[in-house]
This record gives sequence, structure tokens and C-alpha cells, in this order.
Amino acid sequence: MNGKFSKLLYFIVCFVFFLISDLFLSRLLYHSITGGFEYSGKLMSLTFVKNTGAAFNIFPNAREFLIILSVVVITLLFLYVIKNLKSIWFKEIFFISLLCAGISGNLHERIVLGYVRDFFQLKFVNFPVFNVSDIFINIAVIALVIIILLKKTK
Repeated sequence: MNGKFSKLLYFIVCFVFFLISDLFLSRLLYHSITGGFEYSGKLMSLTFVKNTGAAFNIFPNAREFLIILSVVVITLLFLYVIKNLKSIWFKEIFFISLLCAGISGNLHERIVLGYVRDFFQLKFVNFPVFNVSDIFINIAVIALVIIILLKKTK
């Protein structure tokens, strides 16, 4: 197997794994909470919220805009990976696939449900309720920023 093909295969496998994990966990949390399961700890509680906007509830009720934006960003990320297969690091591919899966998970819910299902509410800080997709997106963005900064210092 050549390097480009193995990197592309790695990207696709990671993306599919993360997306399936995201959709499965979101469905599991939704059915658990709406079925009567409750959790409230010192740091976090599980609360079901329908979110019609984006992060921090910006762009409320902007479903079509957020769908288009998500499709554009996912497409650009896929094109970036494909165009840079020769020079991209595996850890970059890992986090870009995590980012794409997070965006795709929210995109799927926006298209199918008309909103995004949020579950995790932090109790130690005033912070919006969020979901697994949001966790994937934030971890990926933070990691990619660190990778970019490390590349620039080399």
C-alpha cells in the first residue's frame, strides 16, 4: 500500500468510526434521558435540550444556514486532506476526521430532526448544554491549533 492510499484509508476509517460513535451515543443518551434516566453529579448533569442554533446558541433558528455552512466546512476539510495526503501527518488526519465527524453528527440531527440534541450540562460554570458532537469538535480544534503552532515552530 502506498503512503497516500493508507492515509486516505486511515482518514475514512477514523471518520466513519467517530461518526457512528457520535450517532450511537447521541441516540443512547436521548433514549435514556427521555426514558426516565437521570444523572446529576457535582460537576455535571444530563439534561435534554433541543438546540436550534449553533454553539452558545448563536444563529438560533438558522437551520438552513447551519446546514449549508456544515456541508461547506466538511467538503473543504475533505478536500484539504485529499490535496495534502503526501505531507499531512497521521495525527492531523486523526483530528480532522474527528472534527468532520463532530460537524457531521450535528448536521445529521439538523437535517433529520430539525434541531441538535444537547445533553451535558456543566454545574460548576454557567455554560450552554452540549453534546458528543460538540465535544469532538472542541477536542479536534484545540488539537489542530496545537499541531499548527508546533509545525510553525519547527
